[in-house]
Amino acid sequence: MISRVFRLRMWAPVGVLTSLTYCLHQRRVALAEPGGADDQNPVDRSLLELKMVQVVFRHGARSPLKPLPQEDQVEWKPQLLEVPPQTQLDYTVTNLAGGPKPHSPFDSQYHETTLKGGMFAGQLTKVGMEQMFALGERLRKNYVEDIPFLSPNFNPLEVFIRSTNIYRNLESTRCLLAGLFQHQKEGPIVIHTDEASSEVLYPNYQYCWNLRKRTRGRRQAASLQPGISEDLKKVKEAMGIASSDEVDFLVLLDNMAAEQVHNLPSCPTLKRFAWMIEQRAVDTAMYILQWEDREGLQMAVGPFLHILESNLLKAVDPATPPSKTRKLYLYAAHDVTLMPLLMTLGIFDHKWPPFAVDLTVELYQHRESKEWFVQLYYRGKEQVPKGCSDRLCPLDQFLNTISVYTLNPEKYHMLCSEAQMMGLGNGE
Repeated sequence: MISRVFRLRMWAPVGVLTSLTYCLHQRRVALAEPGGADDQNPVDRSLLELKMVQVVFRHGARSPLKPLPQEDQVEWKPQLLEVPPQTQLDYTVTNLAGGPKPHSPFDSQYHETTLKGGMFAGQLTKVGMEQMFALGERLRKNYVEDIPFLSPNFNPLEVFIRSTNIYRNLESTRCLLAGLFQHQKEGPIVIHTDEASSEVLYPNYQYCWNLRKRTRGRRQAASLQPGISEDLKKVKEAMGIASSDEVDFLVLLDNMAAEQVHNLPSCPTLKRFAWMIEQRAVDTAMYILQWEDREGLQMAVGPFLHILESNLLKAVDPATPPSKTRKLYLYAAHDVTLMPLLMTLGIFDHKWPPFAVDLTVELYQHRESKEWFVQLYYRGKEQVPKGCSDRLCPLDQFLNTISVYTLNPEKYHMLCSEAQMMGLGNGE
């Protein structure tokens, strides 16, 4: 997805979110006691009960999406696609309503590009499968072994799985589940996915006309910015790539990262400029996304944030039937998903999200005060979200932070079509 990429102000959420946030705040005030969230003493974690976990992860290592225009290219041989036996697991893919799996236009496009050696662009490799299996094992240690939160066997009543409809993501999910549940299951594994035209697990430039209009030309313009322009010229000249070739830092990073993780004989220039390439790729993505463009970030990940928010709201609502919520939600996404998500949460570290990276949101309830808290992890490390004073963040504070960017389906549709409707009204 790397090649297809691409003023904060606090405001009071409305409707149900407003009511819930107010009630949560009132409960915190009324039930404040030593060790509470508003006291100087930290919360006694032994009194916290884990209620729900949401994991957003990038797929495992893959082949590049677009080869570099060089005579001496890396060979991507089919042997790299060998499936490790421990990752084997049967699964079914449906649309969000439980119907047949939608067509994947992205996979069709990837198969139009054959890399030197015989592999297609964007294919999940053995290395990527092993990465995802390892992530699954880490989740098993966290939520099955260290804390008896999940059943040791896959249970469809406990786990909901959604992925973008791209084969490397579906297969990455398979490998993660194999590591998490060690091939043990108490029911069929179903991975839900959506049509490419309406997918919200990545910034959808195809559907969201306003987002496409806002970012149109930004990628090309990014390569002309001071600093980026000079560095790009330096790297391309060192690699013998013509200035007219459409190669920017996003393409360079995509190839470099893929070659490095597979220990392939990468171009010496890529190795020499590795740090610069990653930083300039991040600069390019930031120019496209533009941190201060709140509406742009809303359209990029607002619908996905709404899904994560809705899961939290359902979990804390005592009226929610058990059949309408799960203990674990898994979302197979992309680097271009994680970067704006991290930006909206205020935890972006200005490093490109690597293969198989995960963003985990844990929901806890205090056994005595009944207060709710959120704990955030990125790459397995605790994070302090924007608007939170501690790593263990009161739920109302966390909801207020993400509400700045969250978009429900109606608002998303309205915002995405806004510029188009204005254009039509002006006779464009």
